[in-house]
Amino acid sequence: MSRRPMVRPGGRSARVQESVHTAVRELTAEVGRDALTVPMIATRAGVTPSTIYRRWGDLQELLSDVAVERLRPEAPPEDLGDLARDLTAWAEQFLDEMSSPPGRAYIRDALLGDPDGDNAGQCSAYAAEQVDVILARAADRGDAPPALETVVDRVVAPMMYRILFRPGGLDSAYARRLVAGLLGAQDR
Repeated sequence: MSRRPMVRPGGRSARVQESVHTAVRELTAEVGRDALTVPMIATRAGVTPSTIYRRWGDLQELLSDVAVERLRPEAPPEDLGDLARDLTAWAEQFLDEMSSPPGRAYIRDALLGDPDGDNAGQCSAYAAEQVDVILARAADRGDAPPALETVVDRVVAPMMYRILFRPGGLDSAYARRLVAGLLGAQDR
């Protein structure tokens, strides 16, 4: 059973979502992700297991929903006054967060409980929104930034591929090389 796409609900629905998400985060920290069960989460959240099953379908879809929420950026990217510095700082932070053990776990959960691809699309949209802010700032300063999809293809996609399939050698220097390669190719 696949859950319905969820926008930020209001009222009781928002309280249920928040209490269940909080229970998942707390219990993951206390007992570990592999020990989680729907009844355990329901008890901690103060809801019935049927509430969780009705809303999320199963444990994996709940974990996916929590992961997507955890992958949501908390703030706009830093404005350092220059496209290269802004994009490099963002790429370094993105790579650091996504390649960390918690980041990898969130990515895995977001994808595993996502039968229709909505969560993967939302995670992609988060990154694209952040990059778009950086590109808009550059354009406002009179720069000629690359297209959003070019940045996604040349910076974000290689980082995600490496995080998922070839995690060795992921450091700030890798993120800097990707951005430098993108911006250097743009100048040609």
